[in-house]
Amino acid sequence: MQLISTRDTPARRTPRPTWTFREALFLGQAPDGGLFVPASVPPLPDEDRAALADLNFPDRAFVVARHVLGREVADNILRQAVHGALDFPVPLREVEPGIHMLELFHGPTHAFKDIGARFMARMMSALRDRDAAPLTILAATSGDTGGAVAHAFHNLPGIRVVILYPLGKVSPRQEAQFTTLGGNVTAVAVRGAFDDCQRLARDAFADRELNAHANLTSANSINIGRLLPQTFYYVHAWAELARTAPGSELVFSVPSGNFGNLTAGLIARRALGMSLARFVAATNSNSVVPDYLAGRGFNPRPSLPTISSAMDVGNPSNFRRIRHMFGDALHLSGDALPLAGSSWTDGDTRDCIRDLWRRRGIAIDPHTAVGLLGLRHELGQRPDARGVVLATAHPAKFAETVEPLIGQPIPAPPGIARVLERPRRSVEIAPEPGALGKVLASIG
Repeated sequence: MQLISTRDTPARRTPRPTWTFREALFLGQAPDGGLFVPASVPPLPDEDRAALADLNFPDRAFVVARHVLGREVADNILRQAVHGALDFPVPLREVEPGIHMLELFHGPTHAFKDIGARFMARMMSALRDRDAAPLTILAATSGDTGGAVAHAFHNLPGIRVVILYPLGKVSPRQEAQFTTLGGNVTAVAVRGAFDDCQRLARDAFADRELNAHANLTSANSINIGRLLPQTFYYVHAWAELARTAPGSELVFSVPSGNFGNLTAGLIARRALGMSLARFVAATNSNSVVPDYLAGRGFNPRPSLPTISSAMDVGNPSNFRRIRHMFGDALHLSGDALPLAGSSWTDGDTRDCIRDLWRRRGIAIDPHTAVGLLGLRHELGQRPDARGVVLATAHPAKFAETVEPLIGQPIPAPPGIARVLERPRRSVEIAPEPGALGKVLASIG
């Protein structure tokens, strides 16, 4: 697999630099400050596409991983990583006529980010030189990334984990999942918004002296090692539905904050040649990308707090990858582009949670509700299409929001229940680069 930087352009006159998957995995970001993207994504061979129908989720994931990575990673290492990471179910169930929910929250921290984080941790552990200096994973979280990354890398030899999160702006249950582990995991509460956490992380990666001292890499979706495994479940959903309705148009609605999940879906579309697949970038009131797709320009701005807090992002970093993939085509509208945007208020979100519970007895978290709203809207314009909404988190992670709306408690699943009574530990800092540098120096 050859990777290039989003700062690379077709107009470059010198040969473009490329990196391997292993190099990009440990670098996190490209040396020029861009994000790694595949130089090309060849379609999956017909025989592999045909074989997907009879495989389970881990085996489908292995087929996709081997295709995307080529022969860079040995089959035995890749198979162990895939099967070790994906040892939980990912069911697809119909919740309304023509609408399916892909439940991505059955992993150890009950969020979709378990899939990418667990695969990435296994890849790093397998491909890392045993005599290398200790590695520091630096990740900013608006909620679920923190728990998934902390759990995936907890107590791995030679790896330290630093989680940046906005103080008071993640749910208490999310916070418990990365502030109660200890060991090689340090939680850093930033007195600001998620965008401040993301800026601190970007500045740290750009600081050569700090990088050299701490040996930094990222486990956010800016790291291609966490992004690529997110393609697995799009292929899984496509394969499941292709058995029952081959040839029908398929719409994926993706609850979107930093836009890594949507980027993975668009990469999967290219890898499968899924010409009939469309995507909805479903957001809350932080509508920077839907506004851009509607022709109002790309105007990052301070994020607004909402009940779907993991999507409270005013300057989504992964949108650089989407713009790099589509270029000027992103300015097109309608069917010329397989991507639409939609944004929804907290009032819309609450109504959706109440409505699905009242009609179907299904509880969903606020992020999934935003995705469902976006899917319903898109399917209203495409009555013959079938839809998949990505259910990104267990509703118990947002019990303080969901329980009053459905009028009953949601039992905490094991990955949440076991951390609720543990003491929480974090380091509080101002959103200033020097403050983060002191934390990194203290754990070095």
